[in-house]
Formats: sequence, C-alpha cells, structure tokens
Amino acid sequence: MTHSAENIREEKPQQPLENLMEQRAAKTRELQSLGVNVYPSGGSWRPTDFAAGVARSSSEIKTGEERTDVNVRIAGRLTLRRVMGKAAFADVTDSTGRIQIYVKFNVLGEAKYKIASELTDIGDIVGVEGHVFRTRTGEITVFAKDFALLSKSMRPLPEKWHGLKDPEARYRRRYLDLISNPEVREVFRKRARVVDAVRDGLKARGFLEVETPSMQALAGGAVAKPFITRHNALDTNLYLRIAPELFLKRLLVGGFDKVFEIGKSFRNEGIDRWHNPEFTMAEIYAAYSDYGDMMKLCEELVAASAAAVSDGKDFVCDGKNFAVNAPFARINFFDELAKRSGADFRKAVEEDRLLETARSAGVDAPGDMPAHKILDAAFDKYVVPHLAEPTFVCDFAARFSPLARPSDADPFLAERFELFIASQEVANAYSELNDPSLQKKNFSRQKSASDDETAPCDDDYVAALEHGMPPAGGLGIGIDRLVMLLSGAPSIREVILFPTLKPE
Repeated sequence: MTHSAENIREEKPQQPLENLMEQRAAKTRELQSLGVNVYPSGGSWRPTDFAAGVARSSSEIKTGEERTDVNVRIAGRLTLRRVMGKAAFADVTDSTGRIQIYVKFNVLGEAKYKIASELTDIGDIVGVEGHVFRTRTGEITVFAKDFALLSKSMRPLPEKWHGLKDPEARYRRRYLDLISNPEVREVFRKRARVVDAVRDGLKARGFLEVETPSMQALAGGAVAKPFITRHNALDTNLYLRIAPELFLKRLLVGGFDKVFEIGKSFRNEGIDRWHNPEFTMAEIYAAYSDYGDMMKLCEELVAASAAAVSDGKDFVCDGKNFAVNAPFARINFFDELAKRSGADFRKAVEEDRLLETARSAGVDAPGDMPAHKILDAAFDKYVVPHLAEPTFVCDFAARFSPLARPSDADPFLAERFELFIASQEVANAYSELNDPSLQKKNFSRQKSASDDETAPCDDDYVAALEHGMPPAGGLGIGIDRLVMLLSGAPSIREVILFPTLKPE
C-alpha cells in the first residue's frame, strides 16, 4: 500500500471550518469521558525510533515477512488513515519522514482500537509501539501493539490543493507549510548545514565567535536606512543595526585577533525576492591579513557550504546553472565594466562625470541618483548578468568604499572584492581601513545630500582606531542568499522561516 500523506482526507473540505472543529471538540469530550488525557506530559511517551531509521533498518525484510523480534516505538502526526472494519492502516509522519502503521481490534483491544480508528483525527500527534513487517504491496509497516494519543489537533490540516499553495499563506503559517510540504523542511535542514559549515570552518581556523549589540546609538558599518526604536528608560532613540562591523573591529583593537558573528542585521528598505528587511550575515575579521586572505577564506567557506548540501551535482538557481569549484574566477570592476559597456567609468568617477557617462552608456539614472548608485546601476546592467559561475569582482573605487583600505599601488582603488554567484552578490570583503584620520575624513563625506540612507560619523569608532587597530581583513557573507543559491529557492522568503510580511 503506497500513497501520499496528503491525498486522502476523512473530513470533507467543503464543510465549514466551524463544523469540523466542533466534530473534533465532540471527540475530545468523548475521549475525556473515557479517562483519556488528550494532552499528556511529554514524558508519557518517549519514542526510541524514527520513521526514516525504521525504514532503513528494515530494508531487508521480504514481502509478507514479519519480524516480531524487531520492536520499535515511534511518535508523530497522523497524516492518513483507512479503516477496514476491525483493522486499519494509517500513516504517521515525524521529523524524518512517513511510516505506515497497522492497527487491529483483537490486538489493541476495544478501547484503544476505538481511539486509533475513530476518536483520533488527521493531524493528531500519536505514539505507536510494535514490531515491523512488510505488506504484500511492499510497504514497511509497524504492527501496533500499543497506541497512544499524545496531542489532539483541534483544527484540520489544509487540503493538498486548497490550503497552502499560495506563497503568502505558506509564509504566514509556516508551521502548516512545514507539515504539508516535506521539501520545505529539507530547505531549512540545508540552511542549518550551511550555517554549521561556516561556523565550523571558522572555529577550525581559530576564530572566536562573539555577539555584538543589535540596538545601537549609531547605525554604522554600512550605507543603508535603519529602523529606529525608542528606549524609554534611557529616553533616547536607538537603531537596529545595519551591520555589526564597527563593533567587531573594536574587538581587534581590544586584542582579539580573529572574531566572527553570525547574526541578524536590519535595513529599512524594500522587500523583493532577494531582499528581506531582517537578514542573516556572517561577519568575519582577522588581524594581520588583507582582502587576498579573505578571498581565500571566502572561497573555502562557500565551497564547504556547497559540499554540505550537495550530492556532487551542480546547482541551479533562477535558471542559472553553476558549480562551486575552487578557484573562483576573478575580474577587475572597472576593467570588466569598460569591456562590457564600452565606457570609461573610472575616468567618469575621477572627473565627477558619472551621470553623464552612465546616460550616454544607456543606463537609466535619474538626476538625483547618488554617485555610488549610478556606478552600481551601470555594473548591474552590463556585468552582473554574465556572472553565473562564482566570481570575485575586485578593486572597487575607494571613494565609494569608506571603510576599506586604499591600494598602495593605486590609491583610486580600494582593496575590496564582492563575490557573485548566479548573478547575485553573496559576499563583500576588504582590507580594513585602520588610519583614523582618513577614516574620519571618509565618514564626513560619506553621506550624500540626495541620499536618505544614513552614514553617520562614529566618533567613538574613530577614537578606537586612534588607539591602534592592527592591519586586518574583513569578510561578510549573506547567509540567506547563499542558502537560496545552494537550495535553488526562487525567493529569499523560502529560506527564512518567518519572513517579514505586511500585517493581515
């Protein structure tokens, strides 16, 4: 007997929800009248086995064979049931998958068989203990010697074709999405493996994991519009951090050589398939290193993340195929932009003619667009579509990289790179600027009068640099985007358990 847990329902979907819930409430009252606790203690039934493990360990059982010496004890959600008089088949689904169970009146007895066949509902959490056999149709099945109700579901699960196909409904009620769609659970297992790969890789290299403030007096470390909150006791506004960078570099001043943080950052900007206002970054800083060292580290961490979720096949995201094989390609920002667009954008930056150059090159740039965004728009138009394979884009304009160290060989350029995969930015890194006077100068000119994204001068951070920060490299990896690419998810909302949504 084979089937999907989602294609059989004992309740008719056309019934009003109130009727279905009242039917379940009536069953609950009957169970309680029989002395059954419909919400027993978690210690009342501890499973010793899981569905996937039972299937693996029983794979050699032949069709029609019973293994009475193999006793298992499982727990999970009832997702299908077919009653045939004094016997019934059902499916129980746990965190590892689905397994079939078989219950009989003359084995369980009248009271427990009634619970198993009549008084439980699809969606209830149940416990089953028994031996394993394979049915004549080849299905590994648990022959129940004991059956227990562990939690009563008062609402019906969504119908396969009616309940949770709408993305908005799936995101708002993620718990139902996880119940209904096993492939969604797998995406978040992959996410956990990616985070583990990054964290384990850094710890193996001697990095210390730390935590820095999520609420800050100044929203620094990146150029973005922040969220503002009010601290009543301090009678002041605070900002949700747009990046942890400046606090992590203070730790380099304080004597930690290698630090990292995997945590949330917040940017009060638009929402689309690649952006969520709340997102997860791995921010990494190492003293006595530069952006070349960060490039090697980034390559290794991304490759380790890919290996953690892949079976050796190439990846596909947004219709683009790519492999994660080191070494990654490397290109120069201005050289590649000139080759693709036919325009000299470096000269345009040097001569403050970015808007004119961009428009003549066919870039849609309104007159009030900040200079750094004009350059980004040109790069997005001409270069980014060609970056399917993992590619390091190196050597950005120092003028638009205020926290990065200018190159000794060419001060116009910053020692900075961004990693692109499948035409999406995944990581950003640079040799850190540790000259306090130059940092203060960069802060003072960072904010454009026509740009509503704040970039305040952090005097305390400058004071920290004045105490001396060792030369260092820094790297930020977008965890959400990396998981999107490695899981083939079409939207960032597919890899965030509870994405930001407009209130209903």
